[in-house]
Amino acid sequence: MAIGIIKNWFRYVPFFQFLFLSYLFIFPWQFSLSITSSSTLMNKSLLIVTFSLLSVCLYGKVNNDPYSKNGAIKSGQQSQGVPESKKNLAYWKKMADGMSRALITHFWGANFQGYPDRYYFNYGSDLSYIATNHYWPQAHAMDVVVDAYLRTKDQYYLDFYPLWWVGAPKFNFSGKPEDRWWNVFVDDMEWIVLAQLRMFESTKKEAYFDKAKQMYNDWIWPTWGPEDEAPWHGGITWKTDIKKSKNACSNGPAAIIAARIYSMYDQVADPGKKPRQAYLDEAVKIYTWLRTNLFDPAEGKVFDNMNAGGNISRAIYTYNQGTFIGAAHELYKITGKRQYLDDAVKAANYVVEKMSNNEGVPGNATSGDGGLFNGIFFRYFVRLINEPALDYADREKFHRYITNCATVMAEQGVNPETMLYGGNWHKAPATGEAVSLTPQLSGCMLMEAMCVLKPLPKK
Repeated sequence: MAIGIIKNWFRYVPFFQFLFLSYLFIFPWQFSLSITSSSTLMNKSLLIVTFSLLSVCLYGKVNNDPYSKNGAIKSGQQSQGVPESKKNLAYWKKMADGMSRALITHFWGANFQGYPDRYYFNYGSDLSYIATNHYWPQAHAMDVVVDAYLRTKDQYYLDFYPLWWVGAPKFNFSGKPEDRWWNVFVDDMEWIVLAQLRMFESTKKEAYFDKAKQMYNDWIWPTWGPEDEAPWHGGITWKTDIKKSKNACSNGPAAIIAARIYSMYDQVADPGKKPRQAYLDEAVKIYTWLRTNLFDPAEGKVFDNMNAGGNISRAIYTYNQGTFIGAAHELYKITGKRQYLDDAVKAANYVVEKMSNNEGVPGNATSGDGGLFNGIFFRYFVRLINEPALDYADREKFHRYITNCATVMAEQGVNPETMLYGGNWHKAPATGEAVSLTPQLSGCMLMEAMCVLKPLPKK
């Protein structure tokens, strides 16, 4: 208790300083007044009360508004200046818009002088790293742009769709001459396809759906198998030149793709000759393989891969948990089978209970592929939280968890001047410090997730 009192004293030191100055101002008056007069004592008391109230009002006015006129958080003042009651949807929209626009300002290649046709998200902020051997982050950057467009309906974001459509394949480091969208990494193509499907979802432009469908049918699904050879008995390949390496990161997204094509099938004029049911059958087959070989149903862990030698790598990453959740949830929505929802909840609980030892949030991830892992988890996690069939206790638990994660990031991890996030939950990057694309994308994804998170229903 004593420590708490001391901490509160220092928290409000500026208030006490102002109050002390107020008393100094009225102190000389006291000597010209007779202390024997009751009316004088009343006057003295009124002066003290008046200046005390003035101190409180002025202190609150000066210190309680953390925003500048342009909507950014004021320099040198983290978002913890915003009372918890004000962290409502408007607050999260402001955070999401600030971070999504910062993504474009600091990473979109064509923004910089000398690169007018670089329709590509650079790997480092402000030209700090402009190599083009990073294909899959382009998909997640486009996903964030889609998030922002769906949230705002602002033409500003929509204008990036056709530019990205040109730049993503153009700068693909391993694209084939006959089709630049192809990549040696199957999972990289899957992330691109998921972004294309969301571009279709947000615009109904069928060219986006057609390309996604073609990439899945021609380049992704054909890597399934061999079904008749132990220990694989199926599985989507991770990399085209390593035929029997079957990873969670190639099977989870593939199941989501097949399920979403099934769900979108009747929304296009010409879905192709392949029957709709085939996509659902493939989604179930891929998910079943993933659950059988790389999922621990007792704890909810998703293991990383079955390698070319048939051995299981037991490494666990948040993005694999996320896409497993996403695949299970998609199949639950289509089939209504409770087992899928239970699997998703199990995988989500593992992250919440076992992978959040960084003061209640997942681990820091400041660069490289790992910078994206947490963001991918939150993308699929928030959809699960919004599922009406979710048990209330699970929904409440997950709702509190994602809100806490977003609050920690907003208050401690995001630079309020630049709106950049460097992957450290508890320390924002300095102004002018280079930031990697992947953690910025994770930050954007979490802030955008908060904008679609539905309020907890009343019990």
